Amino acid sequence: MFRFFVVSVAICGLALAVDYQAETRSFVNDIQEDGSYNYQFDTTNGIAQQESGVGGHYATGSSQYYTPEGELIQLTYTADENGFQPQGAHLPTPPPIPEAILKSLEYIRTHPYHEEEEQRQHHHHEQQASTARQQQLQPQPFQHQQAQQQGPYRRF
Repeated sequence: MFRFFVVSVAICGLALAVDYQAETRSFVNDIQEDGSYNYQFDTTNGIAQQESGVGGHYATGSSQYYTPEGELIQLTYTADENGFQPQGAHLPTPPPIPEAILKSLEYIRTHPYHEEEEQRQHHHHEQQASTARQQQLQPQPFQHQQAQQQGPYRRF
């Protein structure tokens, strides 16, 4: 176990030393009068970046680097009116859409909402309800019935 610890510390120290002494191999920074630009660089320790675009409007680019575990991370991206859209194998992915939601979306797709038809049906139901209320509120003719006496009291 002690040997494993010593070897791990030595490897980490070597990795730090490699990053400490990393040098820039190439560097380009080109800015045009129309606002477009292009820049790129890469270093001896595997870090690289490039981007091009028009300032304030859009940009596309990519970058790469190595994790402390030695895994290569590569990222490509676009930034425009739809926002920042990164892509890379290391990025998390959303969970799958539940089956019930997929069925609901399919039902909605196959049964589109027609606003005019809905308004027509709603208007028809309102007219029926209004007619029923008017019929209830109309005065009813008085129907005279003779009171019948039952016992000592008259019932009305």
